[in-house]
Amino acid sequence: MDNICASLHNSVQPQKSLSVISEFDQLRWFVMRDLKRHNAKLPAYKMLGDMNIKVFTPMVWKLRVRQGKREPQEVPFMQDLLFVHDSRRVLDPIVEMVGTLQYRYMRGGNHIPMTVKDDDMDRFIQAVEATNSPCFYTPAKITPAMLGKQVRIIGGPLDGYEGRLQKLQGSRVKRLFVELPGLLTAAVEVEPEFIQLV
Repeated sequence: MDNICASLHNSVQPQKSLSVISEFDQLRWFVMRDLKRHNAKLPAYKMLGDMNIKVFTPMVWKLRVRQGKREPQEVPFMQDLLFVHDSRRVLDPIVEMVGTLQYRYMRGGNHIPMTVKDDDMDRFIQAVEATNSPCFYTPAKITPAMLGKQVRIIGGPLDGYEGRLQKLQGSRVKRLFVELPGLLTAAVEVEPEFIQLV
């Protein structure tokens, strides 16, 4: 499988030319799903990473039993959610060949794959990687009671970010919600001295 994927990836690299890049060749962050079981040896995010395709999968630590012992293991927050940065010319043949890898499609939208703007994705990845323990939420899990004050971050790794704080009763830790609209929200820790009310 690895060799097939590697050769397939090499054979479908987009040709560079001076003409305008077609929609098919445009690099985008595609929202995709991996239908493999959670304990598969080669989940899609690892397979695509091995093919030198840029992939982001929100990861969390969970206790898993291995050989009778409970061990912490980093696993995807949502097994079937990954973000892949490449073109349709590269990804379409891989999706066609790997039955468990699929695009997520826009609702009611003529089979158009979902994408995330580069700026939004870069911002989200930077925020998640700037903290040791991000908490992830699907849109349905965020309630009005969780939303705190609107703030701007001044200084530190999240300088310039604006968003809502997470309401946490009795906690000294401050967390900022960073959102991929309609898909996923991360609550990331911020230092109180960097918080400015808007």
